Amino acid sequence: MNAITIYLILIPVIGFILLLANILLAKHVPYAEKVTSYECGFSPIYGQNRSPFTIQFYLVGILFLIFDVEIFMTMPYALTVTETGNYGFWIIMVFFLILTLGFVFEYSSKALYFSGIKNKGNSEE
Repeated sequence: MNAITIYLILIPVIGFILLLANILLAKHVPYAEKVTSYECGFSPIYGQNRSPFTIQFYLVGILFLIFDVEIFMTMPYALTVTETGNYGFWIIMVFFLILTLGFVFEYSSKALYFSGIKNKGNSEE
Protein backbone atom coordinates (compact mmCIF):
# COMPACT_ATOMS: atom_id res chain seq x y z
CA MET A 1 0.00 0.00 0.00
CA ASN A 2 1.26 3.44 -0.80
CA ALA A 3 1.25 6.44 1.52
CA ILE A 4 -1.93 8.00 0.06
CA THR A 5 -3.95 4.83 0.62
CA ILE A 6 -2.74 4.56 4.20
CA TYR A 7 -3.55 8.24 4.72
CA LEU A 8 -7.07 7.90 3.29
CA ILE A 9 -7.75 4.91 5.52
CA LEU A 10 -6.02 6.09 8.68
CA ILE A 11 -7.52 9.60 8.95
CA PRO A 12 -11.21 8.52 9.01
CA VAL A 13 -10.37 5.69 11.43
CA ILE A 14 -8.62 8.10 13.81
CA GLY A 15 -11.52 10.56 13.52
CA PHE A 16 -14.06 7.82 14.27
CA ILE A 17 -12.04 6.60 17.27
CA LEU A 18 -11.83 10.13 18.69
CA LEU A 19 -15.57 10.72 18.22
CA LEU A 20 -16.35 7.40 19.87
CA ALA A 21 -14.02 8.23 22.77
CA ASN A 22 -15.80 11.55 23.22
CA ILE A 23 -19.21 9.89 23.28
CA LEU A 24 -18.12 7.25 25.77
CA LEU A 25 -15.88 9.27 28.09
CA ALA A 26 -17.34 12.79 28.11
CA LYS A 27 -19.60 13.93 30.89
CA HIS A 28 -23.03 14.80 29.44
CA VAL A 29 -25.04 17.15 31.63
CA PRO A 30 -27.73 18.87 29.54
CA TYR A 31 -29.40 21.84 31.18
CA ALA A 32 -31.94 24.38 29.98
CA GLU A 33 -29.47 27.01 28.81
CA LYS A 34 -27.40 24.47 26.94
CA VAL A 35 -30.25 22.98 24.92
CA THR A 36 -31.97 26.26 23.92
CA SER A 37 -31.52 27.60 20.42
CA TYR A 38 -28.66 30.00 19.87
CA GLU A 39 -29.33 32.95 17.61
CA CYS A 40 -25.99 34.54 16.71
CA GLY A 41 -25.25 35.76 20.21
CA PHE A 42 -28.58 37.52 20.68
CA SER A 43 -31.03 36.35 23.30
CA PRO A 44 -33.93 34.57 21.60
CA ILE A 45 -37.12 36.52 22.25
CA TYR A 46 -40.57 36.16 20.81
CA GLY A 47 -41.89 38.83 18.50
CA GLN A 48 -39.22 41.25 17.33
CA ASN A 49 -35.93 39.38 17.38
CA ARG A 50 -33.94 41.79 15.23
CA SER A 51 -31.49 44.12 16.89
CA PRO A 52 -29.18 46.72 15.42
CA PHE A 53 -26.08 45.21 13.87
CA THR A 54 -23.15 47.42 12.98
CA ILE A 55 -21.88 47.41 9.42
CA GLN A 56 -18.30 47.10 10.69
CA PHE A 57 -18.76 43.36 11.18
CA TYR A 58 -19.67 42.94 7.52
CA LEU A 59 -16.68 45.05 6.52
CA VAL A 60 -14.31 42.90 8.57
CA GLY A 61 -15.87 39.80 6.99
CA ILE A 62 -15.32 41.18 3.50
CA LEU A 63 -11.73 42.17 4.33
CA PHE A 64 -11.11 38.67 5.67
CA LEU A 65 -12.53 37.18 2.47
CA ILE A 66 -10.25 39.41 0.41
CA PHE A 67 -7.30 38.30 2.55
CA ASP A 68 -8.17 34.66 1.87
CA VAL A 69 -8.28 35.34 -1.87
CA GLU A 70 -4.87 37.03 -1.59
CA ILE A 71 -3.43 33.92 0.05
CA PHE A 72 -5.05 31.77 -2.63
CA MET A 73 -3.51 33.94 -5.35
CA THR A 74 0.01 33.73 -3.88
CA MET A 75 0.03 29.95 -3.48
CA PRO A 76 1.00 29.16 -7.11
CA TYR A 77 4.00 31.46 -6.80
CA ALA A 78 5.02 29.89 -3.50
CA LEU A 79 4.92 26.45 -5.08
CA THR A 80 6.82 27.43 -8.25
CA VAL A 81 9.24 30.03 -6.91
CA THR A 82 12.29 28.22 -8.29
CA GLU A 83 10.91 27.98 -11.85
CA THR A 84 9.54 31.51 -12.28
CA GLY A 85 12.81 33.44 -12.19
CA ASN A 86 13.01 37.23 -12.22
CA TYR A 87 9.77 37.68 -14.16
CA GLY A 88 7.74 35.81 -11.54
CA PHE A 89 9.53 37.66 -8.76
CA TRP A 90 8.61 41.08 -10.17
CA ILE A 91 5.04 40.02 -10.87
CA ILE A 92 4.59 38.94 -7.25
CA MET A 93 6.26 42.17 -6.06
CA VAL A 94 3.72 44.20 -8.05
CA PHE A 95 0.95 42.05 -6.51
CA PHE A 96 2.30 42.72 -3.00
CA LEU A 97 2.61 46.43 -3.80
CA ILE A 98 -1.07 46.52 -4.77
CA LEU A 99 -1.96 44.66 -1.55
CA THR A 100 0.12 47.09 0.51
CA LEU A 101 -1.54 50.08 -1.13
CA GLY A 102 -4.93 48.51 -0.39
CA PHE A 103 -3.99 48.04 3.26
CA VAL A 104 -2.75 51.64 3.51
CA PHE A 105 -6.08 52.78 2.05
CA GLU A 106 -8.03 50.64 4.55
CA TYR A 107 -5.94 51.99 7.42
CA SER A 108 -6.16 55.62 6.31
CA SER A 109 -9.93 55.43 5.80
CA LYS A 110 -10.22 53.92 9.31
CA ALA A 111 -12.07 50.89 7.98
CA LEU A 112 -10.45 48.72 10.64
CA TYR A 113 -11.66 50.83 13.59
CA PHE A 114 -14.75 49.90 15.53
CA SER A 115 -17.11 52.52 16.95
CA GLY A 116 -14.97 54.49 19.37
CA ILE A 117 -12.15 51.95 19.64
CA LYS A 118 -9.06 53.60 18.25
CA ASN A 119 -5.38 52.90 18.24
CA LYS A 120 -3.73 54.26 21.39
CA GLY A 121 -0.93 55.75 19.31
CA ASN A 122 -3.42 57.78 17.29
CA SER A 123 -3.94 61.09 19.09
CA GLU A 124 -6.28 62.69 16.55
CA GLU A 125 -10.03 62.54 17.03
